[in-house]
Amino acid sequence: MFASNPMENRELWQQQVAGMSEIQDRGTRIIVALDYPDARSAMEFVSHVNPEQCRLKVGKELFTSAGPDFVKSLAGLGFDVFLDLKYHDIPNTVAKACRAAAGLDVWMLNVHALGGRRMLEAAAEAVTATARPPILVAVTILTSMDTADLKSIGLGKLPEEHVLQLATLASDCGLDGVVCSSREAPRIREQLGEEFLLVTPGIRPLGSQADDQRRVMTPADAVRNGSTYLVIGRPVTQADDPAAVLLTINSELAAL
Repeated sequence: MFASNPMENRELWQQQVAGMSEIQDRGTRIIVALDYPDARSAMEFVSHVNPEQCRLKVGKELFTSAGPDFVKSLAGLGFDVFLDLKYHDIPNTVAKACRAAAGLDVWMLNVHALGGRRMLEAAAEAVTATARPPILVAVTILTSMDTADLKSIGLGKLPEEHVLQLATLASDCGLDGVVCSSREAPRIREQLGEEFLLVTPGIRPLGSQADDQRRVMTPADAVRNGSTYLVIGRPVTQADDPAAVLLTINSELAAL
């Protein structure tokens, strides 16, 4: 599936990004979702990219299959790892889970904002007390959900209204940012400032299918809207040459 040699990919990348000052200053904005069923499949992809090109997201399926040691192995390869488990439980349980996640050397982890103030505060306190605190963000409203989906579970406001309310709560509780749709990013950015991190799934390069995402946007438009980090899955992981796709997206973002 993957076209070129990993070392050649790395050399090509280093040559072509030499002038990309924005990417070099802040690191790549791209977080690739490792939506694979097992460690072997995920590592086949990982062997064709490098930490300068992307960060990596490990979600529920892969974490359940491959376990904590796999997460540590990705960090050991130099990748920034976003552990996407969306902790949502009583405050004490979430705090302990966050401490355990920090011990895996992850770069970022998340909780669900619908867990409420006490849970969010407990998570933030637990992460801050670790030796190497990861970035802590809160999920607001899943990007697969639209107004009809929210009404079906008793949430009558528009998605962007719920997102802004939950983002404000997360900020008040000391979290570093939120996971949200890039369509909600401008209002959050306006209300919560430039330092608040906005991690946006539902990113699809031009020509890509929306798949199961409802609120989608291109990488460049998402950054213009205020997104900090962009979660991209199948358009990269199912590409014949993932490194080339990452190069194109990073180049477009560096030119903004």
